Amino acid sequence: MSEDLVYGRQPVREALRGRRAVREVLATAKARETLAWLDDAPCPVRIADTGEIGNFARSTDHQGLVARVDPYPYADPDELLEGPAPLIVALDGVTDPHNLGAIARSAECAGAAGLVVPRHGSAVVTAAVAKASAGAVEHLPIAVAPNLADWLGRARRPGLWTYAAAADGAVPYADADYTDGCVFVLGAEGAGLRPRVRAACDAAVALPIAGRIDSLNVSVAAGVLLFEAVRQRGAR
Repeated sequence: MSEDLVYGRQPVREALRGRRAVREVLATAKARETLAWLDDAPCPVRIADTGEIGNFARSTDHQGLVARVDPYPYADPDELLEGPAPLIVALDGVTDPHNLGAIARSAECAGAAGLVVPRHGSAVVTAAVAKASAGAVEHLPIAVAPNLADWLGRARRPGLWTYAAAADGAVPYADADYTDGCVFVLGAEGAGLRPRVRAACDAAVALPIAGRIDSLNVSVAAGVLLFEAVRQRGAR
């Protein structure tokens, strides 16, 4: 059977609390001694030295822990649309695993219904993404859409709005209404959204840029939009 890896203390802890089965945890003697939550692990916990764990994780950023886990359980992108007022992030061409992980972390903390990426030309969930998300990917539904523009077309319905994040957006981001269901669509830095993906959105919103650099990191932009939606919904 195929399997994935998760490394780092927080990602391994969240994997043990998440949706997929953890088959085995490898821990250094120090990590095993100091992390009391490993006592409740529903799988074997094996002591290993730092070199073995590093080789297994294929990273030096493992903090003394690596877990063998079942493959990531991707969600159905259409099912994410079914809630009464879903809050969703869709990414177009975001290939950096650290950006995907950071966005997943913000989306999970904001209580989003999920995150959608296209099948081609995008980062997907890996051990590096799980680490960058601090384990948020174990709880946030993440879906892969065969064609992102087509999925955005299916998302259009009363009470659900799709907003492209773009520097030339016609609407300042804080002036748009996010109290209904909404999908924030963000593209890679530099390239931005592909024309067909942007055309499938209901509106484009812009974040104000006051400095000399003309764009925000995509994970920062996603966090700003998500928590503006949280603020508006809380005020409502």
